[in-house]
Amino acid sequence: MAKSAVWLTLVLLVTFGCGLVYISGQQILRQNANDPQLQLAEDIAATLAKGKPVSLPTTFTPAVDIATSLAPYAIIYDDHGAPLASTGLLHGKTPSLPPGVLAYTKEQKQDRITWQPETGVRSAIVVTRVYGGQGGYVLVGRSLREIELREQRLFFFAACAWAASILTIGLGYALSKEKRTKR
Repeated sequence: MAKSAVWLTLVLLVTFGCGLVYISGQQILRQNANDPQLQLAEDIAATLAKGKPVSLPTTFTPAVDIATSLAPYAIIYDDHGAPLASTGLLHGKTPSLPPGVLAYTKEQKQDRITWQPETGVRSAIVVTRVYGGQGGYVLVGRSLREIELREQRLFFFAACAWAASILTIGLGYALSKEKRTKR
């Protein structure tokens, strides 16, 4: 009975360890997906806050189909949430944000979320409040397609490590049990 308790403890430790590695890696990948958007959104908001005209920097291509492109895109909204300028398009139109996003950003100054304007279209977006100038909001986003592929690979490797560890533990348990029965 003591051997099975040891086996169960090892299985739980391996499961916990592999799960922890996966969750940590997934969170690092997802949080890093926001990095370019943070810098771009804050830079655009700072420019608008100085009263500069509403326009998007040359960093952005003229129009990005957010359903297919990996390029970053930006949308500038006025204080009421109406789009003023956009390089991110979905079916040829500027996609609409859920109303709660701008309300949250108004209170918290910034929001970092995963946005899914339609099935299969997922973006990591940063929405920043503009203080000064005409006010408003700046959204900068980019596709999560590559990040999600990396997360899938990470899950696969964590699952393989878990399975190999469980098999090794099981084999060790079986061999030790066989050794005990031969005595």
